[in-house]
Amino acid sequence: MPLATLTGKGQITIPVSVRQALGLHAGDKLEFVLNENGEVICKPVVKRVDDVFGRLHKPGRKTVSVEAMDAAIRRKLQERAK
Repeated sequence: MPLATLTGKGQITIPVSVRQALGLHAGDKLEFVLNENGEVICKPVVKRVDDVFGRLHKPGRKTVSVEAMDAAIRRKLQERAK
């Protein structure tokens, strides 16, 4: 069973076998859940598209078609190329 040691700053290094099993990479977030038996469950925080859907919506903002977005991107790329 993999072990980790707590530092004086309250940090641990997650063993490579655990990181690989959970598919963790630098910058990923973990959630710690303390159950009624005093055990801690550690699981990766995964964002689903449903969790972030609509975050960019601003009431009253004019909608833009995909074609208009593509045209704006092309214009900006052409401006930078000059």
